[in-house]
Amino acid sequence: MKQILQHLKTGATEVADVATPCVGSSSILIRSTRTLISAGTERMLVEFGKASWIEKARQQPDKVWQVLDKIKTDGLVPTIETVLNTLNQPLPLGYCNTGLVSDVGSNVSGFSPADRVVSNGKHADVVSVPMNLCAKVPDGVSDDEAAFTVIGAIA
Repeated sequence: MKQILQHLKTGATEVADVATPCVGSSSILIRSTRTLISAGTERMLVEFGKASWIEKARQQPDKVWQVLDKIKTDGLVPTIETVLNTLNQPLPLGYCNTGLVSDVGSNVSGFSPADRVVSNGKHADVVSVPMNLCAKVPDGVSDDEAAFTVIGAIA
Protein backbone atom coordinates (compact mmCIF):
# COMPACT_ATOMS: atom_id res chain seq x y z
CA MET A 1 0.00 0.00 0.00
CA LYS A 2 1.19 3.55 -0.72
CA GLN A 3 1.34 6.34 1.85
CA ILE A 4 2.91 9.82 1.85
CA LEU A 5 5.52 10.25 4.58
CA GLN A 6 7.50 13.30 5.72
CA HIS A 7 10.94 12.85 7.27
CA LEU A 8 11.34 15.56 9.92
CA LYS A 9 15.11 15.09 10.15
CA THR A 10 15.88 15.63 6.46
CA GLY A 11 12.78 17.30 5.07
CA ALA A 12 12.37 14.57 2.46
CA THR A 13 8.84 13.67 1.41
CA GLU A 14 8.22 10.26 -0.11
CA VAL A 15 5.51 7.97 -1.37
CA ALA A 16 6.35 4.83 0.59
CA ASP A 17 5.24 1.23 0.49
CA VAL A 18 3.85 0.47 3.96
CA ALA A 19 1.79 -2.29 5.53
CA THR A 20 -1.98 -2.04 5.16
CA PRO A 21 -3.50 -1.09 8.53
CA CYS A 22 -5.84 -3.39 10.42
CA VAL A 23 -9.22 -2.26 11.64
CA GLY A 24 -9.41 -1.60 15.39
CA SER A 25 -12.42 -2.46 17.50
CA SER A 26 -13.70 1.15 17.40
CA SER A 27 -12.31 2.05 13.97
CA ILE A 28 -13.32 2.02 10.34
CA LEU A 29 -11.08 0.76 7.54
CA ILE A 30 -11.41 3.05 4.52
CA ARG A 31 -10.18 2.56 0.93
CA SER A 32 -9.30 6.11 -0.09
CA THR A 33 -10.76 7.66 -3.21
CA ARG A 34 -9.58 11.23 -2.50
CA THR A 35 -7.31 13.07 -0.09
CA LEU A 36 -6.87 16.81 0.11
CA ILE A 37 -3.55 18.56 0.63
CA SER A 38 -3.65 21.29 3.27
CA ALA A 39 -1.30 23.92 1.89
CA GLY A 40 -0.76 25.51 5.30
CA THR A 41 -0.26 22.51 7.59
CA GLU A 42 1.61 20.30 5.18
CA ARG A 43 3.81 23.11 3.86
CA MET A 44 4.70 23.95 7.47
CA LEU A 45 5.72 20.33 8.14
CA VAL A 46 7.83 20.14 4.98
CA GLU A 47 9.55 23.45 5.81
CA PHE A 48 10.11 22.31 9.40
CA GLY A 49 11.74 19.11 8.18
CA LYS A 50 14.11 21.08 5.93
CA ALA A 51 15.05 23.52 8.71
CA SER A 52 18.35 23.35 10.57
CA TRP A 53 18.48 22.22 14.22
CA ILE A 54 18.55 25.86 15.37
CA GLU A 55 15.61 26.81 13.14
CA LYS A 56 13.66 23.80 14.45
CA ALA A 57 14.34 24.95 18.02
CA ARG A 58 13.24 28.51 17.21
CA GLN A 59 10.02 27.26 15.62
CA GLN A 60 9.12 25.07 18.62
CA PRO A 61 10.50 26.62 21.82
CA ASP A 62 8.10 24.53 23.92
CA LYS A 63 9.81 21.39 22.61
CA VAL A 64 13.19 22.82 23.62
CA TRP A 65 11.91 23.18 27.21
CA GLN A 66 10.62 19.58 27.08
CA VAL A 67 14.07 18.40 25.97
CA LEU A 68 15.76 20.38 28.76
CA ASP A 69 13.35 18.90 31.33
CA LYS A 70 14.04 15.41 29.97
CA ILE A 71 17.80 15.98 30.30
CA LYS A 72 17.26 16.81 34.00
CA THR A 73 15.23 13.64 34.64
CA ASP A 74 16.76 11.11 32.21
CA GLY A 75 20.24 12.44 31.47
CA LEU A 76 21.91 13.83 28.35
CA VAL A 77 22.64 10.68 26.34
CA PRO A 78 19.17 9.07 26.70
CA THR A 79 17.57 12.41 25.81
CA ILE A 80 19.69 12.82 22.68
CA GLU A 81 18.81 9.24 21.66
CA THR A 82 15.11 9.97 22.16
CA VAL A 83 15.26 13.19 20.12
CA LEU A 84 17.16 11.49 17.28
CA ASN A 85 14.75 8.52 17.29
CA THR A 86 11.79 10.90 17.15
CA LEU A 87 13.25 12.83 14.22
CA ASN A 88 14.08 9.56 12.44
CA GLN A 89 10.46 8.38 12.53
CA PRO A 90 8.65 9.38 9.32
CA LEU A 91 5.44 11.32 9.85
CA PRO A 92 2.38 10.35 7.78
CA LEU A 93 0.92 13.43 6.09
CA GLY A 94 -2.72 14.31 5.55
CA TYR A 95 -5.98 14.64 7.42
CA CYS A 96 -8.67 15.16 4.76
CA ASN A 97 -9.77 11.79 3.38
CA THR A 98 -12.76 10.49 1.45
CA GLY A 99 -13.33 6.84 0.59
CA LEU A 100 -15.33 3.66 0.86
CA VAL A 101 -15.67 1.64 4.05
CA SER A 102 -14.07 -1.77 3.58
CA ASP A 103 -14.37 -3.04 7.17
CA VAL A 104 -15.69 -1.91 10.55
CA GLY A 105 -14.52 -2.76 14.05
CA SER A 106 -16.55 -4.90 16.42
CA ASN A 107 -17.65 -1.84 18.48
CA VAL A 108 -18.64 0.28 15.47
CA SER A 109 -22.27 1.06 14.74
CA GLY A 110 -23.83 3.22 12.05
CA PHE A 111 -21.27 2.35 9.35
CA SER A 112 -21.21 -0.59 6.93
CA PRO A 113 -18.89 -1.79 4.18
CA ALA A 114 -19.36 0.18 0.93
CA ASP A 115 -20.54 3.35 2.77
CA ARG A 116 -18.95 6.52 1.37
CA VAL A 117 -17.30 8.40 4.22
CA VAL A 118 -15.15 11.40 4.98
CA SER A 119 -12.54 11.22 7.73
CA ASN A 120 -9.33 12.73 9.05
CA GLY A 121 -7.39 9.87 7.46
CA LYS A 122 -3.90 10.29 6.04
CA HIS A 123 -2.74 10.40 2.41
CA ALA A 124 -2.76 6.62 1.90
CA ASP A 125 -4.46 3.94 -0.15
CA VAL A 126 -6.11 2.54 3.01
CA VAL A 127 -6.58 4.20 6.39
CA SER A 128 -7.89 3.03 9.75
CA VAL A 129 -9.76 5.86 11.48
CA PRO A 130 -11.68 6.00 14.79
CA MET A 131 -15.41 5.99 14.06
CA ASN A 132 -15.91 9.31 15.88
CA LEU A 133 -13.69 10.97 13.24
CA CYS A 134 -15.78 9.71 10.30
CA ALA A 135 -19.05 10.81 8.72
CA LYS A 136 -21.14 9.44 5.89
CA VAL A 137 -21.07 11.42 2.65
CA PRO A 138 -24.59 12.38 1.53
CA ASP A 139 -25.81 11.39 -1.93
CA GLY A 140 -25.29 14.25 -4.34
CA VAL A 141 -21.94 15.25 -2.79
CA SER A 142 -18.96 14.19 -4.91
CA ASP A 143 -15.82 12.66 -3.41
CA ASP A 144 -13.90 15.76 -4.55
CA GLU A 145 -16.30 18.02 -2.63
CA ALA A 146 -16.40 15.73 0.42
CA ALA A 147 -12.60 15.85 0.72
CA PHE A 148 -12.93 19.51 1.84
CA THR A 149 -15.07 18.57 4.90
CA VAL A 150 -12.34 18.31 7.53
CA ILE A 151 -10.37 21.37 6.41
CA GLY A 152 -13.66 23.30 6.16
CA ALA A 153 -14.59 22.28 9.70
CA ILE A 154 -11.21 23.52 10.96
CA ALA A 155 -11.58 26.83 9.15
